[in-house]
Amino acid sequence: MTATWDPPNTTEPILSVRQILALERVLAGDPEVVAAAAHLDRPVRWVHVAEAPDVGVMLTGGEMVLTTGVLLAGDEHKQAEYIQSLHRAEAAAVVLGLGRAFPAPPDAMRRAADRCGLPLVVLHRPFPFAELTEEVQSRLVRRKFAAVSLSESVRTALTGLITAGAPLQRLLDEVAVHSACPVVVTNLAHRVLATAGERSAVDDVLRDWERIARQAGGSAGDGWIRAELGGRGERWGQIMLCGHRGDTATGRLLADRAAEALVLHRMLGGGSAHTWEEQSAQSLLTDLVSGVVPARQLLPRARAAGLPVNRRSFVPLVVRDAEPAQLERILRLLGLPGLVAELTERTTAVLLSLARDQDADALAAHFAARLHDESAGPRAVVAAAGARTVWDDVPVGLREAQHVADAVADSAAALDLPAVVRLRDVHLRGLIRLLRDDPHVQSFAERELDGLLCPNGTDPDLLGVLRTYLATGRNKSRTAQLHHVSRPALYRRLEAIQTRLGVDLDDFEQAASVHIALLAHDAQRQ
Repeated sequence: MTATWDPPNTTEPILSVRQILALERVLAGDPEVVAAAAHLDRPVRWVHVAEAPDVGVMLTGGEMVLTTGVLLAGDEHKQAEYIQSLHRAEAAAVVLGLGRAFPAPPDAMRRAADRCGLPLVVLHRPFPFAELTEEVQSRLVRRKFAAVSLSESVRTALTGLITAGAPLQRLLDEVAVHSACPVVVTNLAHRVLATAGERSAVDDVLRDWERIARQAGGSAGDGWIRAELGGRGERWGQIMLCGHRGDTATGRLLADRAAEALVLHRMLGGGSAHTWEEQSAQSLLTDLVSGVVPARQLLPRARAAGLPVNRRSFVPLVVRDAEPAQLERILRLLGLPGLVAELTERTTAVLLSLARDQDADALAAHFAARLHDESAGPRAVVAAAGARTVWDDVPVGLREAQHVADAVADSAAALDLPAVVRLRDVHLRGLIRLLRDDPHVQSFAERELDGLLCPNGTDPDLLGVLRTYLATGRNKSRTAQLHHVSRPALYRRLEAIQTRLGVDLDDFEQAASVHIALLAHDAQRQ
């Protein structure tokens, strides 16, 4: 049975056996690999010249041993034992200079090396071992110095960013610059929380993330290098360098420095009140709403974040006056997959991902009913757009839901709204919001409300009464109830409003004109 070998656990700069054999000075000795050629990528930590048969006891692992074998000639048992002792000492390779002791590669050593998986290299031309030792040692020292310099440079840069209160993304961008490859941060379920690096390269990684996470989750081969994130005995994620082109030791060093910085960043609060999971969802949904990044380019990010995207219906919701944590909890309780992210101080986007045979409207209504049942304060507004079966249509749906939520802002209590508000429910209010930036609409609002927009500022009390009175269809009882005043007190305020504006609110056309102006005034200030 072929024995296995594990490289020494070190992040010191190293050369592989293959790299050393490709050096110009080594090529002058006409090297030939005669055993265990499949193991030439082993790291070499040091080069050691030794003729003693028991050299294995002097090794600590990772050495390339150079020998002429003069003390092994004529004894096949010693030759085999010599190879086995090097294997037990975890040597990286053995180089045998052919000459008087061994004019040809010895079969006993070759067979033992093949069994152990220890590369055996012979030099066909006379070669001064001192030159090889000098060449390799100087290269290793230079690499070690460069690695130490890189380590300090990365640590200094990341510590400076943390001290300045930089967000997580800024730290990852710095790591990506030093590693020259995509950088991915995940939680323990391999869901992507943040990425950095060249956009196209990151998208290539995320597009096939499920397979990559499974295959590279426990390995550092082929440039896929990871470091655990955690503290106080608890792991909570990992950072991965995806396709690092440098040597593995340097990649491990970079990953370790990055992990140290991210742990510290998280312990200090990271300059944000949101968790990394929340920031990830917020970044994705904000990009979807803004339309700055095409939806198709965001699909790999959504999939890597754990959102089901294949053959799904997407239901865009925007909720006003509810905590994101509460919305996430309700999604979990109802078993609805989705992303939740705060868009503004008062609005939160919720993107549901449903199977296409599920009733999107019924589930949205169920979600809203659960939220309203749990809300102790003012009733939250749940605005929705129609379900989208094409991912590219999701941004339009989110913007529609946001428009609906904004259209009923600050008036929800006075309006008789359904549990889930849609575009058809906002009527004139929605149209005015779309036209709020038109100069003619702005001029109209200022002219109609001039009596209440006094030089010292608006009269919030009278404007509030007017807003509620018109929103309730000029229902005096309801208006008095909502403002906690008596009917006579309300009549006095309505008289004051009519006097200042010079209108008769009992006249439908005049009341409608004032109502439109007030809607425009409110929309311009949102």
